[in-house]
Amino acid sequence: MSDIQPFLKELLSAPGLSGYESPAAHIIEEKWRPLVHELSYSQLGSLHGLRRGTATEPRPSLLVATHMDAIGLMVTGIAEGGFLRVTATGWVDARVLPGQLVSVHGRENLPGILVQPPASLLPPEIGDKPVPLEHLFVDIGRPPRKVNELVRVGDLVSFAQPPLELSGETLAGHSVDNRASVAALTVCLEELQNRPHAWDVWAVATVQEEVGLIGAYTSSYQLRPQIAIILDVTWAKGPGANDWNTFPLGKGPTIMWGPNIHPALHKAFKELAERLEIPHAVEITPLHSGTDAVATQVTAEGIPSIALGIPIRYMHTPVEVVALKDIQRAGRLMAEFIAGLTPEFIGKIVWEK
Repeated sequence: MSDIQPFLKELLSAPGLSGYESPAAHIIEEKWRPLVHELSYSQLGSLHGLRRGTATEPRPSLLVATHMDAIGLMVTGIAEGGFLRVTATGWVDARVLPGQLVSVHGRENLPGILVQPPASLLPPEIGDKPVPLEHLFVDIGRPPRKVNELVRVGDLVSFAQPPLELSGETLAGHSVDNRASVAALTVCLEELQNRPHAWDVWAVATVQEEVGLIGAYTSSYQLRPQIAIILDVTWAKGPGANDWNTFPLGKGPTIMWGPNIHPALHKAFKELAERLEIPHAVEITPLHSGTDAVATQVTAEGIPSIALGIPIRYMHTPVEVVALKDIQRAGRLMAEFIAGLTPEFIGKIVWEK
């Protein structure tokens, strides 16, 4: 099994906010080029990689979707002194933002830091609570005149912490949600290089998941697969997070179960993971799964969908933590499922009543 860490670290060093995913997309494109037969982009910028199957045409196809966009910030104004006011692109946990390193993508890429005013200058009702994003600033260290030349309202601000290797084969960084899943899909494609598979496989890195699952809606409509596998992150156990809807770091992916998930696919994945002795957990999603499966399930006539989760700590912060073995296991599980598909499996995709 290949070492996926260098590729993931490269992805975690790149920007690629929702709607502006090109920096990440170009890295993924180069990595996938030798792993697929065709590469193309949707009209919204999602990356589509096709691996052709071996069955007689017309072959059934499946889509494996992992979103590549990241949360971040956008400039909303320039305050007195040349400090930048910002708002969130996607949902950002603002409690950990003060002191974080950022890049402001203005007329040029500008290093900056997120700062908060002294407590005496904040509204008294904030007290000792976390400071809301509207009271934070980005300081790029330039005089006001120069700031106004280099930065405009609407410019993007991405997190800039380099990925950090922790002990225990874990990695911390921004954009682990969902670049970790892109890495897992890459592991799957690498494994399929030596595994014949009957079905066509569409590997898709979707855009704009964090702002509305937009790439998943459009790509699944364009490609019209018979089934969809969605890979995203989920909540790992950590400080103050140890209840039924969190999962151990390093103990394998989750197989989601709920209204978005097709029963036949859930059963097939669970039985496969048990047979291969791949550590996993069943993740209950009683509402919607919060993943691209929400989109694929209801596209066109409806696409039977399954969602897998890679546990991470500190989701939607610039310091998300993932275990590399969970990425590898998720990739292997998908590859084994794909390699075992026969054209007759289509007849098994029925909703139990």
